[in-house]
Amino acid sequence: MKRPRKRAASVAVIDIGSNSVRLVVYEQMARSLVSVFNEKTLCGLGREVQSTGLLAPDAVDRALTSLKRFHALCKIQRVGRVYAIATAACRDAANGADFIARAERICATKIEILSGPREAKLSALGVVSGIHKPDGIVGDLGGGSLELIDVRGHQVRGGVTLPLGTLALQDLSHKSLKRAVRIVKSELSEVPRLNAGRGRTFYAVGGTWRALARIHIIQSGYPLKVMHGYSIAAAEALDFVQRLRRLAATNMLADIEVVAEARRPLLTYAALVLEYIIRTARPRIITFSTFGVREGLLFSMLPEAERSRDGLLGAAQTLNELLSRSARHAQELIEWTDRLARVVHLRESEEDRRLRHAACLLSDIGWRVHPDHRGEQTLTTIIDGNFGSISHQGRAFVGLSVFFRYAGLSEENQPPPVIQQQVTAHMLDRAKVLGAAFRVAHLISAARPGVLPATHFRSQGRQLMLVFEHQMVDLVADRVGSRFKQLARLLGRSGSIVRR
Repeated sequence: MKRPRKRAASVAVIDIGSNSVRLVVYEQMARSLVSVFNEKTLCGLGREVQSTGLLAPDAVDRALTSLKRFHALCKIQRVGRVYAIATAACRDAANGADFIARAERICATKIEILSGPREAKLSALGVVSGIHKPDGIVGDLGGGSLELIDVRGHQVRGGVTLPLGTLALQDLSHKSLKRAVRIVKSELSEVPRLNAGRGRTFYAVGGTWRALARIHIIQSGYPLKVMHGYSIAAAEALDFVQRLRRLAATNMLADIEVVAEARRPLLTYAALVLEYIIRTARPRIITFSTFGVREGLLFSMLPEAERSRDGLLGAAQTLNELLSRSARHAQELIEWTDRLARVVHLRESEEDRRLRHAACLLSDIGWRVHPDHRGEQTLTTIIDGNFGSISHQGRAFVGLSVFFRYAGLSEENQPPPVIQQQVTAHMLDRAKVLGAAFRVAHLISAARPGVLPATHFRSQGRQLMLVFEHQMVDLVADRVGSRFKQLARLLGRSGSIVRR
């Protein structure tokens, strides 16, 4: 009797930040992390560090109480390995070492107090793990500090730490916005490396910046609710944060209910810092990343071969293995569409190809849903999927491709216009082609492996032929022929079936 494969051990990170204390449990140590539990407490450890040099006693009590709960949660979830880190408030406060000693006894694990440069590097590695080929400046805004570091692909360099965390800035300025403006201007003027951000992307990491993004999503009516990868043109972001900090300062900000009450007073400072970063660095676009220090910490521990894997394809493969009828069939579908692309001379960039491959891996994940709702439900699953290394436009393309695979291409079964509007007309046409190809492939094979490798494409003039090897000719039917002709029409060809 074959033994079941041993389940990989889960891993957790306890992150003791200057504003929040958080526990995240991940299913396993992997290139594409999947969180199975996530809880935070807004403790405000860094609330008074700049003015008193100490962690506030009530914040310490609140943090230690949360850590007791987190330790208990790790035990009942049977977490395989727990890593614990602490950031600016604990490294700057005179009583930080005493607090950490107490916290280590509670958590029963060593807590690493991150230096400023190490915190900056881990933040950048978090962005590397969650953004495909990032190129720009990473800014991680916490409660106690702001880390800035340059990132190009997998290369990170030149990290700096500034005392511009939201709680630190509130404390240093004695809650005076005019003083806060002077502090921000002074600190950022001393960072010449910000000049390297001109015309590139600024990656905004940190809970309070994510709160700003959440408000922008609501106010703009943006249809995708995934925070990670949400992008705003720098000019639009500058106008937004200027307007927001004026409204937040007067408690007239609409939609403020979506932000935790403890974070609301900090919105003004987060907006102020982002405003002056945009003015100083002059980036082209602002992209918000939910991947940061915790993900960077685990990413840094992976073997080099694992770090170099494509994060999107890794996540898509995991969903394929969990939800599809046959994981191997999806791999064969990748090769099948590769052959189609070569025969019809489909022009694809590297990004086009990886999105096509991701769509192949996800093309059968909706088979358990009621047939009338497979298209819309699978579209939602992909659009809102908890994975990185894909832009919002890429999410829309992959989701639309699989939608058309299930719903077909008739005028009666169309995806929501707001989702179609997230892609270009060219991408929408490609999604229809890919969806039509999936409809042929899944009809031929019933999503079982071993069938697609016995079919081939041949091109002669404007005619596209689908060739069945002799052992598969019984699979040929009128319905297969009509779907293939539809695919050929979308490619500007006529289509026919050939039996070898």
